[in-house]
Amino acid sequence: MSSDKKYVAIFLEPIEKSRLYKPKFGNASKADGYTLSQFHELYGADPFYSWIGLNSDLMYATHKAAGGMTSVYRQIGIGCERLLREIIFDKTGYKDRELATWSYTTKTKAGKKKTLSLDGRLEVSEIRNKQIKQSVENWVIAYCKNLNEVSPPKNGIVFEVRQGYKSKDSKRQNADIDNATVAWANGYMPVFAIFSSQIDFDIVLRYQNNRCGILTGINNDDPNLSLFAFCKVVLGYNLAGFFERNSIEIKKCVEPVVSSLLSAE
Repeated sequence: MSSDKKYVAIFLEPIEKSRLYKPKFGNASKADGYTLSQFHELYGADPFYSWIGLNSDLMYATHKAAGGMTSVYRQIGIGCERLLREIIFDKTGYKDRELATWSYTTKTKAGKKKTLSLDGRLEVSEIRNKQIKQSVENWVIAYCKNLNEVSPPKNGIVFEVRQGYKSKDSKRQNADIDNATVAWANGYMPVFAIFSSQIDFDIVLRYQNNRCGILTGINNDDPNLSLFAFCKVVLGYNLAGFFERNSIEIKKCVEPVVSSLLSAE
């Protein structure tokens, strides 16, 4: 498809950054991390670590692999976020690219203002594609019935996009629910778009009980459950087909990145 080249580039661009990952060994000020030789200097100067043999290439490789995989997942998440936002922009026919995102301002405990952003937005009144607009409106009405008969929001949907959701971090969940509360107060239904199928059911239940939509990357034709079905039925874009068509090209980027993280060099 004509859009594939653009979408592949958008998805892969952040992932390439993980190839450059180097561990920081607790030194946050060292933005570029430690090279292998710098690691040997650092651990070689530590009597205890030297005595017990932690100043080795293998230890460096272990740290690089552990932190590197966290980096890979983070960058895949950024790629997913950018990809879905671009699809939203293209399919809705928005005049302004800013309509595809949403943010709000709040105050910290210290009284300072900070801006929090969500990853995507379907602003119903601004959708120029009439068919997509009707599909979004119909989907919102149907989904709200599943959320204990919640009244549909007046403005549309805002998305928090994730590549997967394996963590049970309560702090993160609480922040998500805070965002959801603000979204509803501003006339939007909050929806979590999870590209992977891996998410704990307890998390799904907690979010749904707090009036959040959840779409995951499952092979299912129900647009109320599957992100891929939602994109196909509501946005008119076959997201699953995109990944199937371009899987070989994507793997040619991702596999060397992962391989590089398993090496000490």
